Amino acid sequence: MATSSDFDRLCVVLVSTRNPLNIGAAARAMSNLGFMHLRVVNPYEASFREARSAVGAAPMLAKAEQYSSVAEAVVDCSLVIGTTAVGKRELHHPLRMLKDAAPLIRKRLRAGGRVALLFGSEKRGLSNADFSHCHWLVHVPTREEHTSMNLGQAVAVCLYELARSSTKDGNRTKGKAISKVKELKTATAGELERITTVLIDALRASGYLGERSVVAKEEKIRRMVRRMELSSSDAELWLGILRQMLWKMKTPENGQ
Repeated sequence: MATSSDFDRLCVVLVSTRNPLNIGAAARAMSNLGFMHLRVVNPYEASFREARSAVGAAPMLAKAEQYSSVAEAVVDCSLVIGTTAVGKRELHHPLRMLKDAAPLIRKRLRAGGRVALLFGSEKRGLSNADFSHCHWLVHVPTREEHTSMNLGQAVAVCLYELARSSTKDGNRTKGKAISKVKELKTATAGELERITTVLIDALRASGYLGERSVVAKEEKIRRMVRRMELSSSDAELWLGILRQMLWKMKTPENGQ
């Protein structure tokens, strides 16, 4: 399997994983396919770094970055994708099949952006709060009678499709002129989260956000900001605008 420097910009993020053996299996699949950046959010057991299932991938487990929240784990990523078995859940994001998602992920990696691919806990998957940090969702097609996959298997299948897509993309572009048009740098999740935080503060100050259903509204606002697909420069502009509006609302005019 051919590897690519693009793979260095993809992070696999395991959220609230309960079984250390599953983290080890995911790390093994990552090492097999050349994806070396593992991040974990609130793993159920701190002993995951000693998982015996990580055959040949012990160094990766040793270097895995650990976070207390999804927001912290994806702060430097310009594209955040959640995985889901769908089931009976009501989704509020665009949903793509894995074969359709892989070329889009590869395109972002080639452009120089860092991408986070999120996998949820074995019992419940990703929560709606986790999804609110995602730009869109990806689904591995399975039969309706048995939709959920083992975590290690899901990671392996998704990364294999990315690696396979890498080879196909390379064959398609071989011999073609490379465009010199400079693409705008996409805003990172951290920049979008700062916009979200200031926007929510401004909405609270304006009275739009009350005490009822505030969590659900905040999740909707977070998803809306991500759907805007802002560039880094536009994100900086929006942040300045919102901060000025918030300052104006909180500052008494002429001492009144």
